Amino acid sequence: MVKILVTGGSGLVGRHLSKYLPDAVYLSSKDADLRSERDVRELFSTKWERVIHLAARVAGILDNRSRPAEFLEDNLLMNTLVMKYARETGVPRLTAVLSTCIFPDVASSYPMTEEMMHDGPPQATNFGYAISKRALAAHIDACNTQYGTSYNYLIPCNLYGEFDKTDPAKSHFVTALITKIIKAERDGSDHITLLGSGKPLRQFMHADDLARVIAECAEHDVTQSFNVAVPENLSIRQIAEIALSATGNEGMEIRFDASGPDGQFRKDVSNARMMELLPDFRFTGLAEGIHRVYSYYKANYKE
Repeated sequence: MVKILVTGGSGLVGRHLSKYLPDAVYLSSKDADLRSERDVRELFSTKWERVIHLAARVAGILDNRSRPAEFLEDNLLMNTLVMKYARETGVPRLTAVLSTCIFPDVASSYPMTEEMMHDGPPQATNFGYAISKRALAAHIDACNTQYGTSYNYLIPCNLYGEFDKTDPAKSHFVTALITKIIKAERDGSDHITLLGSGKPLRQFMHADDLARVIAECAEHDVTQSFNVAVPENLSIRQIAEIALSATGNEGMEIRFDASGPDGQFRKDVSNARMMELLPDFRFTGLAEGIHRVYSYYKANYKE
């Protein structure tokens, strides 16, 4: 049996991944502090054959804007220590999950390809987090070049799913949107209010799709790095309209609070390389995925 370590195993993607890689060891922050060299050294006293690095300090725009140094420091520490001890202990395969926020705030063309990562500075609202993830990509590429390792990274678009955080400051947009809809239903409200203008464009993927991609990379020993993203690039307003329809709330009004931040206007990425590597992969449709997550939170969401 291949010994697989999954960091961030209790998070959104890790909990979906456990369905596809049930024999892996799923590490949570309660098991070890990946910012502590002592903890990471002890963790890698086990001879792992594959590491899937999901652990990260993540949150929404407001949290990133108010604590940029913490997001930069915590993620740099975790990523650097995991990479250092994976390489030094001879882990044959490592896959790290990044984020499309690493790409330039404004690109010369869209959708962005993997090679465009360093073409300009990332968006200011989550700059610290984005730089830490860029550094991880650079670290992996550097190790592959200098030490001949076969490590890779996946760059997913925005995620949503059943096991996301429900705190509006920490959850992903679609999850926060779904919980707003459920709260409006419970309160008997005829509207939901979203921050910003509703104009920014986003690719949103169900976290289960990313988990399936990770599992396929492990099963087929894929070592290339690539974007993981749905082909659709929709406005925040369009996503909200799809969500209202998928949850049976077509009559609910969408209001926008223009005093709130929009964040990056667009950051869509190409999935061409992924589809060359995994040509038979099929994504979950947004309406279907939202309905699944809505049903889950309808039964489990507590304010």
